[in-house]
Amino acid sequence: MLRHEFRPGRAVVGIVMLAVAGGYAADAAGTWSVPWTFFLPLFLGGLGLAAAVTWLSYRLRRRREAGRPGPKERPSGRSAPAP
Repeated sequence: MLRHEFRPGRAVVGIVMLAVAGGYAADAAGTWSVPWTFFLPLFLGGLGLAAAVTWLSYRLRRRREAGRPGPKERPSGRSAPAP
């Protein structure tokens, strides 16, 4: 199984979109009666939260990778031979 990088911003967007879709479905079914303007701040707030989480994870990833030697550097400080 291929592994991939975890993207927490996308997870937040998915959760928010599921909440908005669930709210619309409950409103359409008649089990929950709210005005449509309730969902707009929920949607925009979720996008803002996802942007903040994405930015934070980007900064943490860059900070973590700054201490590691790059693919062309060896731990001794010498660069790798050219292919």
